[in-house]
Amino acid sequence: MLLSSLSKTYIFDLDGTILVHNGYRNGEEELLPGVKQFFQKYITKEDCVILITARKSKYREETIGFLHKNNIPFDHIIFDLPHGERILFNDKKNSGLETSYSINLVRNEGLRSVEMEISEDL
Repeated sequence: MLLSSLSKTYIFDLDGTILVHNGYRNGEEELLPGVKQFFQKYITKEDCVILITARKSKYREETIGFLHKNNIPFDHIIFDLPHGERILFNDKKNSGLETSYSINLVRNEGLRSVEMEISEDL
């Protein structure tokens, strides 16, 4: 995926994308493969990270604690979302730059297969 050098907003589902799906239910939270590496390689201080989840907000404290303990930065986290599709709408820049992407990952495979390249020309 070729991206511009502009700061970005990343929106990640939590379970099955960042953490093992439903690991919190049995007390065994676990980062998925490539998550730490992805965050270290691609996410900058200028970026915004939003985490979304269908987890109930009663798991808020332990979820946030686990993310902080594992150095997974985020700006916002939203709990109690529906279990269905997540649909993103955004407008293109006047230059034609695409400003939204969607990556559907196989549950619990993590982010190790996601590669991005930043172009100063976009």
